[in-house]
Amino acid sequence: MVNQDRLLAEFLRLVAIDSVSGCEGRVSEVLRETLGALGFQVTEDEAGKALGGEAGNLIARLPGNAPGPSLVFCAHMDTVEPGSGVRPELRGGCVYSAGDTILGGDDKAGIVAILEGVRVVIEQGWRRPDLEVVFTVSEEQGLMGSKHLDFARLRSRLGFVLDSVGEPGAIITRAPRQNEIEFEVLGRAAHAGIAPETGVNAIQAAARALAAMPMGRIDAQTTCNIGVIEGGKARNIVPDRCHMKGEARSLSPARLEEVTRQMVETFHAEVERYGAQGEARVSLLYPEMDLAPGELVVRLAARGAEAAGLSARIESTGGGSDASIFNGAGIRCVNLGIGMQAVHTTEEHIALADLAGSARWVACIIREAVGEW
Repeated sequence: MVNQDRLLAEFLRLVAIDSVSGCEGRVSEVLRETLGALGFQVTEDEAGKALGGEAGNLIARLPGNAPGPSLVFCAHMDTVEPGSGVRPELRGGCVYSAGDTILGGDDKAGIVAILEGVRVVIEQGWRRPDLEVVFTVSEEQGLMGSKHLDFARLRSRLGFVLDSVGEPGAIITRAPRQNEIEFEVLGRAAHAGIAPETGVNAIQAAARALAAMPMGRIDAQTTCNIGVIEGGKARNIVPDRCHMKGEARSLSPARLEEVTRQMVETFHAEVERYGAQGEARVSLLYPEMDLAPGELVVRLAARGAEAAGLSARIESTGGGSDASIFNGAGIRCVNLGIGMQAVHTTEEHIALADLAGSARWVACIIREAVGEW
């Protein structure tokens, strides 16, 4: 069913188009034209303006020719750095970059799988329900495109995001809730050589707080991390400020709040013990995702995988995706494994067999949905 030569050519074409977060304009133009040629009505929302980027989210709709629940398929257009000047290479049945950039299969592999899957359905003349496609921007910046998505434009209540590692057939039904936590330590500046005793070293206060906080793998469902520490103005000045930025995430919302509270309380206690002052800000980045195996969207993904010759597996993940935001907006949505490997590194690659398998999976999900009305 899948035209592998066409699939590969489209993938090579898309990964060679620069589209790091905020700079998705060129790839958006190509995808708008491609979706239009398939018969989709394509619109763009205001996410680009809100985020200061080149393009907004693309929202496309293709009327069905048979009864069935409307389905939305989603992938993101942006990539991480180093993502400019990608030169894809075919080696041993896999596509790599030349080695000085990421490949961009995260998530252009998801994009081409959706496009080819829809083409198969059209070319085979299969009956299909109403279809919607969403290609988001700035996903790699904290799911910002989907957070600014105009969900009022979507009619579907069932969704499939193609943006997970793992061989095709992996159905992600559980993902964590995540808090972003920012800590600000306020000390007192002084000359480090003449009167250090009059100062309060904000960096040292932050270090003591960090050393006392829960960190890393807390339990099977929960992790936390401090990933950014910034402070100081010069080597000879006792620093009066230090900023730390981190996160906590858990599959259990209650456990997340408990660990977040422990981090904040420990921070305040240690900073004040040192003689500094502290401020903490907690923001919810995205909600948890928890779908039951018997839900229709999960059943469709599983039946579609089997029809595509894949091994259906229900899994959980420690990462977030656009699927988290879709679920928070009331669309029951799973994230699908599409075979991406070594993502966010210059060793990123994907097997051609997994690209084709993902495209078959999309086509078979669409076909399976017709019998569900």
